[in-house]
Amino acid sequence: MRPFLLKPVIKDYIWGGTRLRERFGKVSDAERLAESWELSCHPDGESIIADGEFKGMTLSEFIRQHPEAVGKDFRSGDRFPVLVKLIDAKDDLSLQVHPDDAYAEKYEHDSGKTEMWYVIEADEGAEIIYGFKKKLSDIELRRAVTENRVMDAVRRVPVKAGDTFFIKSGTIHAIGKGILLAEIQQSSNVTYRVYDYNRLGIDGKPRELHIEKALEVMDTEPSEVYPTPETERTHGLKLQHLADCPYFHVMKLDIYDSLNDVGRSCFVHVLVIDGSGEVEYDGGKIDITKGSSVFFPCGTENCRITGKCSVIMTTA
Repeated sequence: MRPFLLKPVIKDYIWGGTRLRERFGKVSDAERLAESWELSCHPDGESIIADGEFKGMTLSEFIRQHPEAVGKDFRSGDRFPVLVKLIDAKDDLSLQVHPDDAYAEKYEHDSGKTEMWYVIEADEGAEIIYGFKKKLSDIELRRAVTENRVMDAVRRVPVKAGDTFFIKSGTIHAIGKGILLAEIQQSSNVTYRVYDYNRLGIDGKPRELHIEKALEVMDTEPSEVYPTPETERTHGLKLQHLADCPYFHVMKLDIYDSLNDVGRSCFVHVLVIDGSGEVEYDGGKIDITKGSSVFFPCGTENCRITGKCSVIMTTA
């Protein structure tokens, strides 16, 4: 099989901005472009194949027909493991938490959600919320949440372009305003809001909170800042391992010449976050620019990326 481009799903949440359109050329009739789901088989928003033999087919339908494209142990009907997004936070996102697999399966019939962030741009003074300042007892946590004092207990972390954060399920967190980032996560859309600044939704009503479920899944241990990934340099390439966990493996690559032998024993997803180049494969090539999203089926052979570009590479 040959690699192919994906067309994303755009979400217009109230906190979104315009940088996905301005920086990455994302297309939507919506005024706000909050999230662009670049790699998704989730029923709440599915990527569409944008070129080649399977053009116009959803990625999930392609995978149902060709489960071997995910990996040798993947079977038709299995849940695709990851979801890759671009997120533009013009305003603060809600303070939230995600459940683990066991809780999500039992109560939501979905996967849990562990995720990681790679910060692409950050305004001066931008920050995220990442866990608690100190360990809280169950009583302290419930009081802080129910008495609207939880923002006093969370840890605020200043961010800059290039920062990486790993957010395990159960970690209270929020993306602050002025941040543009790539998010790689389990394929899940389960979010429990804890606090939302008393904002109104598009319908003019306060957005729903999920206090009791959040309290059941929240980890009260303070979170340590994720260490800066080490950088490896080889001829024509700079590489950083951003995340390795049971759910996904993520690298950031700065390609100055070429990246050879992209195919492997599992699918590969490449999201171009800067620059341009080409994906070359037996029988053809694909032009890629900032914002391009490319799916490499498992077993893709004699394939390489050439040019000058920075990419986020994800596999499972």
